[in-house]
Amino acid sequence: MNNKLLIPIILLLMVISSACGSQASNKESAYTKNAAAPVADSKELGKVTYQSESGPVEVPANPKRIVALTYAPNVLALGGTLVGVDQWTQKNPLFTKKLEGIEVVSDESLEKITALNPDLIIVGTEMKNNAELSKIAPTVAYTWGKRDYLAQQLEIGKLLNKEKEAQAWIDDFKQRAEAAGKEIKSRLGDNFTVSVLETDTKTFYVFGDKWARGTEILYQAMGLHMPERVKKDALGPGYHMLSQEVLPEYAGDYIVLSRNLEGDKSFMDSELWRNIPAVKNNRIIEIDTKASSYSDPITLEYLLGIFKKGFLGKE
Repeated sequence: MNNKLLIPIILLLMVISSACGSQASNKESAYTKNAAAPVADSKELGKVTYQSESGPVEVPANPKRIVALTYAPNVLALGGTLVGVDQWTQKNPLFTKKLEGIEVVSDESLEKITALNPDLIIVGTEMKNNAELSKIAPTVAYTWGKRDYLAQQLEIGKLLNKEKEAQAWIDDFKQRAEAAGKEIKSRLGDNFTVSVLETDTKTFYVFGDKWARGTEILYQAMGLHMPERVKKDALGPGYHMLSQEVLPEYAGDYIVLSRNLEGDKSFMDSELWRNIPAVKNNRIIEIDTKASSYSDPITLEYLLGIFKKGFLGKE
């Protein structure tokens, strides 16, 4: 074949090859662009700005994989989906069955939490590794006791995009607890006192009006009265440690006794305990410490039922 003829043919082949390569390149670029776009968009979709104590945090509008190192019961009460929880909540008999299969973690369990692939982490401001946790997923920190028990539930509702549900429960619970308080006062009078005591068989404590164990229900929602000695020593700090010898000085007309129901109760056989008027008059309402150390809706509903039965003889 004439070399002059070969040259146009070669040039034509080069043009065709170049065009095909260009089309393939364009197709690849378009595919890459189109494939990447949904991933990028998915990170932006469904995000909201939550105003936390430390400032705004971008969180999922509807979180699906929550690690709660604090306030896990509040999340459960709103139907939140937990994938990691603290050991104390997991051990609580009110939540054990609800948390079957859920990983127990702490703020030091960085690798375990990463493996859980959370889309939201809830922590306490006192925890040490919050900065590291925030690198894993959006992390919101709460200061324990900064809000009252109802305001805290509402705040969890805002975080989980369930504010209406949280507010509805708050309104209903306040109404029912207040009505129970009025019924108790109408039957027992308005001047009787209630003490909330707790023991681990060695040490005793008396509580103010915002230290779980049902104190928020009794003193805040129901409006019942605590003895003056309790008000003086426990109302401000929240609790006061006692020796067994001074228990009668803090005992009200009724005693709500928080203890490990499976633990040692030999103190109840002591003459000092048996001579307390509330004990003599069978005015002791026992609660399980392990099921009473939170102030979330599930715990509050459980304790409200116990108190209604204890004071009124009915659920």
